[in-house]
Amino acid sequence: MSEQPFITFGAPDLREEEIQEVVQTLRGGWLGKGPRVAAFEAQFAAYQGLAPEQAAAVSSCTAALHLSLVAAGVGPGDEVITTPLTFCATVNTILHTGATPVLCDVERQSMNIDVRNLRACVTPRTKAVLPVHFAGRPCEMDEVLAVARDHGLVVIEDCAHAIEARYRGAPVGTLGDYGCFSFYATKNLTTGEGGMVLARGAEQLARVRRLSMHGMTQDAWQRHSGRGFGQYDVVECGFKYNMMDLEAAIGLHQLRRLESGLERRSEIWSRYQRAFADLPVTLPAPVPPHMRHALHLYTLLLDEGRGRIGRDAFVERMAQLGVGVGIHYKALPEHSYYQQRLGWRPGDTPVATSIGHRSVSLPLSPRLTDAEVERLVLAVHAALAG
Repeated sequence: MSEQPFITFGAPDLREEEIQEVVQTLRGGWLGKGPRVAAFEAQFAAYQGLAPEQAAAVSSCTAALHLSLVAAGVGPGDEVITTPLTFCATVNTILHTGATPVLCDVERQSMNIDVRNLRACVTPRTKAVLPVHFAGRPCEMDEVLAVARDHGLVVIEDCAHAIEARYRGAPVGTLGDYGCFSFYATKNLTTGEGGMVLARGAEQLARVRRLSMHGMTQDAWQRHSGRGFGQYDVVECGFKYNMMDLEAAIGLHQLRRLESGLERRSEIWSRYQRAFADLPVTLPAPVPPHMRHALHLYTLLLDEGRGRIGRDAFVERMAQLGVGVGIHYKALPEHSYYQQRLGWRPGDTPVATSIGHRSVSLPLSPRLTDAEVERLVLAVHAALAG
């Protein structure tokens, strides 16, 4: 075990500005959804080139996905095409609507949904496509949008990894009908927990916002902020998925450092690419010029047959050397629940299954010091040596 401080995977880059904003929020007497949430929504929308009425802050990306699916009219009898290489929330939200998730295997280099096979997954029951921008690398959205257009499908982008990502100059999350973002503790922008929905139109977003607050026409801030009494009406059966001002207080300052954080992660990424070029691993694939990668996950694939150590043993060895790493992801058909409920099997998605057995993600936080990055590089070399 290393005697130096443990390098935690996904450690958030929190600074004094966030702490003071949270303290001011606590002292201000309003903790729930209020003025800081409204400011965060407006500033996030501006960062993505949208109007304030096109962004709704919610409690998680899971909530964002669920709300978008419901707002899009997805329900029992429908099918939604998505990727097998993603966090379980992506398919769980589809199941929560009563619809059926349909998996389209990933492309080996990008680890994103393989758009060459997308059309073959469309059936008369298909209602939506839910692409995931894995690790922060945009999907090939031209083909996704073409398939959706040809078959009249809704496109809901899972941008949990991809806040800063761009595709042909456009922010991901603005290309489809809905874009869903995560501000979980490990993300490039964190509010601890939290998420955001972007919608193409103000009417779509207004329904998302209403659904996030029980289906009510006015939230508590609108009713009790001193702007005059307002009686609410419940117009549909919604959920409790709103963000709090306590969370938005963190997000406001995180948002201001997004670009500098991306620049620092780019430096670390380049150091990794040089340091691991001759090791028995597959490095992240080069990014085409029409994409901007958000650099959320730096994911190596341990080469089967060339290395002295398997992936799981590598993860354990890295922990012994004082470095925490992640696995993104065990392919969805390998989980027992989906096997039992949907009949999925690992062989259904062979590329995602292979990646899931070999992948390991290294720390990439902008708070990493140069010395910590060098420690991490040495640990990878030592771990792979067996």
